Amino acid sequence: MRNKLLTFVLLLSTLITSAQELNSPQLSQYLADNPFVLSPTYAGIGDHVKIRLNGLAQWVGIKDAPRTQSLAADMRLGEKSGIGLFLYNDSNGYTKQQGARISFAHHLTLNRYEDEFLSFGISYNFNQFRLDVEEFIDAGFDPGVTDDRSTSNHNFDVGLLYRKNSFYFSVNASNVINKDVYIFDPIYEPNKLRNFYAYTGYRYKKSRSSNMEIEPSLLYKIFESDGRSEADLNLKFRWYDFEDYYYAGVTYRFLNDQIGRPLYIAPLAGLKKSNFYFGYSYQIILNEILGYSTGTHVVTIGVDLFQGISNCRCTY
Repeated sequence: MRNKLLTFVLLLSTLITSAQELNSPQLSQYLADNPFVLSPTYAGIGDHVKIRLNGLAQWVGIKDAPRTQSLAADMRLGEKSGIGLFLYNDSNGYTKQQGARISFAHHLTLNRYEDEFLSFGISYNFNQFRLDVEEFIDAGFDPGVTDDRSTSNHNFDVGLLYRKNSFYFSVNASNVINKDVYIFDPIYEPNKLRNFYAYTGYRYKKSRSSNMEIEPSLLYKIFESDGRSEADLNLKFRWYDFEDYYYAGVTYRFLNDQIGRPLYIAPLAGLKKSNFYFGYSYQIILNEILGYSTGTHVVTIGVDLFQGISNCRCTY
């Protein structure tokens, strides 16, 4: 019975993946001082080239559970623009996908004395999605099913980001174009993969001389294909040592109609030392999978290069 249930869970995750392809899994990696993985509007916010490597090991303890590796890099382009690149490789049961996202952002200074900025961003997405039919046969599925099924898709993300002093608010739409579904099942396979989300927060310091900063934030997402919506409530604390810092925090993810029944709670911690960055988070699963998996690891390592490539105020 246990093996049948595990098989069902993995097949269910496969269906969810196919319904939300063209996206790498979004867990807590954006909280590792890496909001560019959420929105193209963050490309080039920083006076350096920012490079981040992310590794996700979901559902620890379950065989063939989802695994994801990604690379995010962005940099300033002139005084008012930025570019970025995001690559990912994701395997989930019998499905595999690789993708790339190329982003451009333009940053406007609304009020330089109050650090008020407005940014526009757009991304071109390329994704290749594949079903390993050979694995179906090895697992005892119908031997009449032959030939791997794969498809490539092209799409776009758009976003808008407003910042004033320590406050930020962004709205985004991902996968704005409907996808082709003829290669799989045109009746049951959803072709609308648009996700809408808002990300907002505030970085609070008691005084300019204080070495501690508190940052509450909220991520709200809506999936057009099935009408679901979910949210992350986040809280981070940073302790500064000149330009270096350490942080710790927690994120609480839930479906918006089940706020008291979280999908997971994730403590997180990390540091930035000189130009090196490290972050770690562990998602503690609180739904039915808890009996089979202890949680999900999220690791981020990174480096900041070429400090001072732009001295525009909006890079901060």
